[in-house]
Amino acid sequence: MDVKGITANTYIPSVKAAGKVSEKPAYADADVYEKSSNAADTARTPEQNAALIKALKADAEKRGEQLRNLVEKMMLSQGKTFDAAGMWSFLQSKEYTVDAETAKQAQADIAEDGYWGIEQTSDRLVSFAKALAGNNPEKADEMMEAVKTGFEQATKAWGGKLPDISQKTLDTTLKKLNDWKGSSSDTAK
Repeated sequence: MDVKGITANTYIPSVKAAGKVSEKPAYADADVYEKSSNAADTARTPEQNAALIKALKADAEKRGEQLRNLVEKMMLSQGKTFDAAGMWSFLQSKEYTVDAETAKQAQADIAEDGYWGIEQTSDRLVSFAKALAGNNPEKADEMMEAVKTGFEQATKAWGGKLPDISQKTLDTTLKKLNDWKGSSSDTAK
């Protein structure tokens, strides 16, 4: 993925945010998002923000597709086929078995340092919100409302209460956005 000029945020294949080489996921040639510093966020130009938004969207689509493929593989191995809505119902039912390799990958993905874990997911959401807001903390309230709306839509698509990790991700994201909002009032003093 080419995001030249975005020095504050990098996408590095198979490298974790801590800078250590990660074990390559069984299903992925995906990039891993590295969180930027707040100072670097404010230094981006509108063009760099647009490139970051495009890169974040592409990364989310790619990783979402990989996750869908993982679930589809699990479902097909049990003789099940569904459309997208049926997949959510199937997952909610918990009437399935998961092979050891898929379970291990899923646990790694949602672990504290995993791509779908609370920290990495909230970092991506915050970076996306900041880029959409043109790095203007005065738009933080608007971005927080947009995040809440997105989670409401996800809850509706899921067909009920989202898993706990989703609520924790929402809470962490809103806290980070609120901290960003507070940073503008700190600098104004």
